Amino acid sequence: MASEVLDVISNLIEDKTNFVFVGEAGSGKSEVCLNFAKYLIQLGDKEVHFFDMDMTKPLFRSRDVCQQMEDIGVIFHFEEQFMDAPTMVGGVNSLMRDDSCYVILDVGGDYIGARSIGGYAPKINKDNCIVYYVLNAYRPWSYDIDHIDGTLGKILGVSHIQLGKLHMINNPNNGYSTTADEFIEGCRKMSEIITPYVAVDFACVNEPLYEEVKDSAGVPVIPIKLYLTYPWIDVSSTGGMPIPGRG
Repeated sequence: MASEVLDVISNLIEDKTNFVFVGEAGSGKSEVCLNFAKYLIQLGDKEVHFFDMDMTKPLFRSRDVCQQMEDIGVIFHFEEQFMDAPTMVGGVNSLMRDDSCYVILDVGGDYIGARSIGGYAPKINKDNCIVYYVLNAYRPWSYDIDHIDGTLGKILGVSHIQLGKLHMINNPNNGYSTTADEFIEGCRKMSEIITPYVAVDFACVNEPLYEEVKDSAGVPVIPIKLYLTYPWIDVSSTGGMPIPGRG
């Protein structure tokens, strides 16, 4: 599995070095970002810098697994947040200019979070950057093209990202309880909604389901590990039974 997934990642990124992840709150964006960083580390050709830009909420942020990321070689950047006061992390501009490393920006959900990257738009809109919009067919604001267009329009408006920079990722409700059938149905639904307008680059699925669904999405499938944990869920005690999860 490892080599085929890395081949997909390598083909997708080509010569790009900067990757920005935006999308609806709760779409599973941070899980996708963390796994993307892991795969870039496994490519082994450049340093990987990860910026947690989420200033919209105190829970379920990439910084919660900072140590795990650093243990696999990711260089992690974030600022401590005091109550609800937004704080900007430094170093983004200089590293986005450096093509000898990879840079990932995990941006807070919706247009509120996307405001944090408006100042970086000149670099984000350059040829060495990919902007990924994470879609989740089971979330309320990714339910149809009108909802997607509404959320996306607000994000583009405050971030000043060019529409032509966008690439789409399908992440259909990848919580602990997601089934193979739900993943396949989410891919079918998102293809029906999005394909007439723009292609989906790849779909993400929880690692245990990968072999079962990897040829069923109509696009390349990337297995993801669920890094973000929830104190009310004890995966080890479920005996493999479905348990509540967050997409």
